[in-house]
Amino acid sequence: MNNSLLRGSGVALVTPFTCSGEVDFDALKALIEHIIAGGINYLVALGTTGEPPTLDTREKRIILEFILEVNNNRLPVVAGIGSNDTRALVNELRNFMSMGFTAILSASPYYNKPNQEGIYRHYQALAEVSPLPLLLYNVPGRTGSNISAETTLRLAHEYDHIIGIKEASGNFTQFDQILKDKPADFLFIAGDDAIALPIMSIGGDGLISVIANALPAEIAKLISLSLKGNYSEALQIHKSIAEIIGLIFAEGNPAGVKAMLHQLGICQDELRLPLVKVSAGLYEKIQALLYILQGTNKN
Repeated sequence: MNNSLLRGSGVALVTPFTCSGEVDFDALKALIEHIIAGGINYLVALGTTGEPPTLDTREKRIILEFILEVNNNRLPVVAGIGSNDTRALVNELRNFMSMGFTAILSASPYYNKPNQEGIYRHYQALAEVSPLPLLLYNVPGRTGSNISAETTLRLAHEYDHIIGIKEASGNFTQFDQILKDKPADFLFIAGDDAIALPIMSIGGDGLISVIANALPAEIAKLISLSLKGNYSEALQIHKSIAEIIGLIFAEGNPAGVKAMLHQLGICQDELRLPLVKVSAGLYEKIQALLYILQGTNKN
C-alpha cells in the first residue's frame, strides 16, 4: 500500500440515528457528501466516534457497505475494527470482507488494561492475519492503558503490515520519541483535534478528526497548510476553531459534534445509551460559536 494515501486529513465518521434510535442512512449519506465536498483526504468508518459498542454485527456490516457505496471510490476508507478479546478479533479480521477498504484502524484493548507485552502480542496477532494494513490507535482516555513509545516502535520496526499510529495520548515526550525513531514511512497521525497543529509542527503526518464531521473544509485546509510548512496560516484556522473544539468535547464525544451537525441540518443529535445529548446550555454555546464562525467564513 502507498502510505501517502493516509497522509493528510481524515474524519472519524459519526453514526447518525433517527429519533426512534435506528441508523439514519439518509443522514449518513448527507454527512459523507458534506465531508467529501469539504476536501477531506479519507474517511474512517466505525471508529470510536461512530459508537460501535452500541451497534450490533448486522448494523456494522450494513453501515460499512453503505459508506463504501456512497463514497464510490472517491476517497480511501479506513475501517475501525477493535476488541478487548484478541482471539475474537483475530477471527473477525480473518473473515472481514476487505474489498474497498484501504486499511484497518484498531484501538488498543480497552478495560483489560494489558501490560506492554500484552499490547505487543495483541497487535502481533492482528498483524499476522489482517487482510489490510493496520493502524495502531492509542487512546488511553478510553482504553485505560497507554501504548508506550517503545511498544509502538517495536511493532513499527518488526511488522511492515503495521503502517502507522493514531496517537491520542497527549504525551509530547512520547510523540517525540516515536517521531525520532520510527521507520521513515510509518505514519504518525494526530488523534486529537485540539493539538493537531503542534503535532504537525513536530513532524506529524495528519489528523483523524472529530470536528471535521461538521467543519471539513477548515480541518482539510489546516492540515494541508501544515504539511506545506505554512504554520502561520494554519495557526489562524486553529485559533478560529479552538474554542468550539473545546466545547464539542466538554460533555463527551460524539455528543458535541452531533449537536453541531444538528445545527447544520445534517443529522439529528441522537445517540444510543449510555451516551446522551449535550445539555441545553452547552448546545446553545456551540450554536452561538458556530453562528459566529459561519459569519466569519462568509466575510
